[in-house]
Amino acid sequence: MVAGCGKVLIVEDEFLVALQLEDILEGGGHAVVGTVPDQASLGTLSEAPDVALVDLNLRDGLTGPAIARQLAGTFGALVIYVTANPAQIGTPAPTTVGVVQKPFTRQSILRAISFALAGCPASERPVELEPVRCR
Repeated sequence: MVAGCGKVLIVEDEFLVALQLEDILEGGGHAVVGTVPDQASLGTLSEAPDVALVDLNLRDGLTGPAIARQLAGTFGALVIYVTANPAQIGTPAPTTVGVVQKPFTRQSILRAISFALAGCPASERPVELEPVRCR
């Protein structure tokens, strides 16, 4: 599965995790358009992302799911949740691709992004990218 490079937004409040994701993405040839640690910071976004990597519990609480829905509605961004608590997603964003469980690997992030950007059928979903179940 080969996909082009994409513009990726990181929605994560843990500084070291955000840096790790940025390193993985840039090393994989993707452009990081920003890092959003909370709902208020979303207003500083100056470029539309193709894909958003979204944690759930952010600096201002459980706002990741709402941010994901906003990114999907405003930009049509594909959403990949990156979390240790997928049960907290609730109603997923309409453009949700899946969930990468924390702790993640470089390979799991890059495979998930490639899958999302390539628009592959569910049968080609990488094992590290779990489908989201509505709660």
